[in-house]
Amino acid sequence: MDVIGGFWTSVLAFLLVLTVLVFVHELGHYLVARRNGVRIETFSIGFGPEIFGFTDRAGTRWKFSALPLGGYVKMFGDADPASTPGAHLTAMSAEERAVSFHHKRVGQRAAIVAAGPIANFVFSIVVLALLFMTAGQSFTPPDVGGIQPGSAAERAGIQPGDLILSVDGTGVQRFEEIRQIVSIRPGEPLAVELKRDGRVITLTATPDSQTVTDRLGNAHQIGLLGISRGSVGMMRHDPLTAVWQAGREVAGMITGTFTALGQMVQGSRGTEELGGPLRIAQMSGEVAQSGWYPLVWFMTFLSVNLGLINLFPVPMLDGGHLLFYGIEKLLGRPLGARAQEYGFRIGLALVLTLMVFATWNDLVQLRVVDFFRGLVS
Repeated sequence: MDVIGGFWTSVLAFLLVLTVLVFVHELGHYLVARRNGVRIETFSIGFGPEIFGFTDRAGTRWKFSALPLGGYVKMFGDADPASTPGAHLTAMSAEERAVSFHHKRVGQRAAIVAAGPIANFVFSIVVLALLFMTAGQSFTPPDVGGIQPGSAAERAGIQPGDLILSVDGTGVQRFEEIRQIVSIRPGEPLAVELKRDGRVITLTATPDSQTVTDRLGNAHQIGLLGISRGSVGMMRHDPLTAVWQAGREVAGMITGTFTALGQMVQGSRGTEELGGPLRIAQMSGEVAQSGWYPLVWFMTFLSVNLGLINLFPVPMLDGGHLLFYGIEKLLGRPLGARAQEYGFRIGLALVLTLMVFATWNDLVQLRVVDFFRGLVS
């Protein structure tokens, strides 16, 4: 019964989180498109056949579709949800051109496309700011409470009572930020600026690399300094401070994501950490069972990553469209239809390949592959 209950908790939490994030992303496209006079034909949460929906006064069909793994806004002039130019663009009347996405200026089209990822970033900042104003933010001063014998901190000369000011050039205000920076840089020498007896000194510490297994059974390589902190507290902020702290958290998420991706490209971090929808669903359920605060935090983290992924310069994604618009601005004309078609085909292949790879990682991490191997061995 617990297994069944946990399964449905994961499914419902996953659908809730994904629906909110997709709605926010597509709403960004929708609002800026309407602002620029574009007619919106469809606003869909999910792909495939429609489950239910309604048509508003402006003629937009708002709907939920059968496959809840994304969504799209189909604008007038689009041939498909990927915003591929339709073949009928040249035959449009003057009235139709006025509300067609593809007849807008390149700057307008770029703003409409960029609005989706930007909406995800803004959403994360707003939600975290509200969280910090109401429930509070985990806050511990970045002073060193203790040093583990033989640790990276001891080798570097860090002492109890030191107040850490920055790590690797990034200023820290909370002890939690030290862990965020260090954990994604195992084995990398880091400049640690600290204050000791009123003096500011800089030391070099190389975090120890340690393999840890999270509650979901996923193994991760993390960096450890070997320092302890004092008691953990929660601090509520005024609105301006809350927005500032939320912005710092989002900036830290972005930096951490790019750092991890760079390490994967270099080969110092394994690509098995890339997860797909199955692992996101499992994590959603686990986080939901931990309480609403971790679930909201998890949602903001996914929102930031959704915005980042969509900005990658891959055709089919928002970043690919922005790349095409940049080329159009430089050339003074859009790319030819054949070039755009091949670009979208390559982009689709890349996106599908990444999805298959991430799903395979999910199946391996969730022991599904081992299960089937056991059946045939």
